[in-house]
Amino acid sequence: MPANQSTSSQPRPRSPEYRGEGSLKPSAESLISNSPSTSENFSPIVNIAAYKFVELADLPERRASLQALCREHELKGTILLTPEGINLFVAGSRRGVDALLSQLRGDSALADLEVKESLSDEQPFARMLVKIKKEIIAFGIEGIAPASKTSRKIAPQELREWIESGKDIVLLDVRNNYEVGVGTFESALPVDVDNFRDFPEAIERLPGELRDKPVVMFCTGGIRCEKAGPFMEQAGFRDVFQLSGGILKYFEDVGGAHYQGECFVFDQRVALGPDLRETETKQCYACLTPLSVDDQQSPLYDPPHACPHCHLTPEQRLQKLLLQRQQAIATATSPLPGSIPYENPRPLNVPARFDGLTLLQFVQQYHPHLGDEYWAQVCNSGRIRQNGQPVPADHIVRGGEQFAHLQPEGAEPDVNADIRILHEDEALVIVQKPAPLPMHPCGRFNRNSLQWILNSVYAPLKLRPAHRLDANTTGVVVCCKTKYFSQRVQPQFERHEVEKTYQVRVQGIVPWEEFTCDAAISREPTDCGGRDITDDGLAAVTNFERVRVLDDGSTLLRAYPLSGRTNQIRLHLWHLGFPVVGDPLYRPEQQLGDTQTLSDQSVMCLHAQSITFTHPVSKARVTFDAHLPEWWVGSEEQR
Repeated sequence: MPANQSTSSQPRPRSPEYRGEGSLKPSAESLISNSPSTSENFSPIVNIAAYKFVELADLPERRASLQALCREHELKGTILLTPEGINLFVAGSRRGVDALLSQLRGDSALADLEVKESLSDEQPFARMLVKIKKEIIAFGIEGIAPASKTSRKIAPQELREWIESGKDIVLLDVRNNYEVGVGTFESALPVDVDNFRDFPEAIERLPGELRDKPVVMFCTGGIRCEKAGPFMEQAGFRDVFQLSGGILKYFEDVGGAHYQGECFVFDQRVALGPDLRETETKQCYACLTPLSVDDQQSPLYDPPHACPHCHLTPEQRLQKLLLQRQQAIATATSPLPGSIPYENPRPLNVPARFDGLTLLQFVQQYHPHLGDEYWAQVCNSGRIRQNGQPVPADHIVRGGEQFAHLQPEGAEPDVNADIRILHEDEALVIVQKPAPLPMHPCGRFNRNSLQWILNSVYAPLKLRPAHRLDANTTGVVVCCKTKYFSQRVQPQFERHEVEKTYQVRVQGIVPWEEFTCDAAISREPTDCGGRDITDDGLAAVTNFERVRVLDDGSTLLRAYPLSGRTNQIRLHLWHLGFPVVGDPLYRPEQQLGDTQTLSDQSVMCLHAQSITFTHPVSKARVTFDAHLPEWWVGSEEQR
């Protein structure tokens, strides 16, 4: 991490030097004398930290030159180049470091660059980064230029004298809250921020009477005060000082007088005492909170996974994860991904039974519901392609051959994207699907589908639904995170080992309390994409249980499908003369509609309430329940 950066990343291997702002080093002599490797062959790694606010131009050229030098001398670390100056933390051989400093100071803008140096036995960095950034330290306020103007500085010894003389001053700690918690000056006022970018807003919350008092601000090494001071002056504070060199310089010159606790630093030592030695304070790898000795003795301290500040029960951890997923879904669907017009290439794979047909014959027979004229127009316009090239209508297709059906640029119909994540673990994602929302890309829908949305949220994972629900059916859906888990869940559906319960509201008064329908379902779709009842179709069995007859002449049922055919529950009820309320396809009096998917605010009253199967990891039978739909809850309230 560069010197003076105000946020910490995942902790790195420990090393003896300080990597924080305005860093203070132990002397090279003390490091060598205290090191177990004191032989004449010992060559310590030289660590340098430096920053300077100065106007810099030609940043890409500077970057290229520094990259080449660092590569030549095998230096590692980070150099930040910004229009407002430079910030660096680099480690390597003495020869390499000296070469870097010689090049930097050879530039008149950096001739007086002050460097803090320390030694370590090992290289603390894994790679060398030279980055161009907007700011040395993120602040986000235009017009603050420490290179040309900073607040007045007060030396550590003078601050001590002010405190001991009882001078009426305000000590303002501009660091983040977790740093303040490790230690601060007696009677200091924390600015109360979790990130330095929040400083301008925090200043507005300070009491108005402070604007007329002497304010001495301080931070770890001084760099944040370089920007905080001028900003406070612009905000109307009339007498602003900054502690020169920050807390660490105060420790060096004065010691711990009038300071309580330790000073948090942005390196693997975590915190230093007034003697500038590493303390027993550690940092949580999970939440990065500094941990006292008492924290480390807590039974909730579980390095590197959790500490007393971030420890969660399994249930709390799951709820936190689910909340994050819901937020990601909201972002991915605002606006709906298919609402922006785009050209949509759809896969078109040739089954073996169509081998030897012309391309036109294949598509006309494969999707007959779209009509022969439609497919002739598609082929003649060159919208069926292979490897990006149009394929003629008389091309002879082969089984397994793949094409792309290029659909014209356009937007997809709106869907209901109120997807709820009910459960997630290492193997499964359990979803409550709303309606209307297709499970997979199909017909007029591609990006506005459950699979597309979930894949965008879980990328790079591609979730694998273990079963299907119709676009207008709501309720619980089981998705697997990997092919391995899918191969252990999806076959349970094929073997009819999965228990499913649906809630359904049908038109008409159902006379029986329990009933089983075993009408076979056609293998091929009808013209409108549905199915039909046929004697030589696929076996299908559904058990029904009447719950209640409603005042409007409809009936609430529970359905238990023992097989999983397309449209099975809807088709069986339609065959029995009790179509599902709101079904756009299977209409009353044995009439068929002309669409499969509702695209308005209509509701089809079919809901997958629960599902039970064997978990692929625990091998236990598990049940997942969806939330009750409004049309069912309302019926219960009317009871």
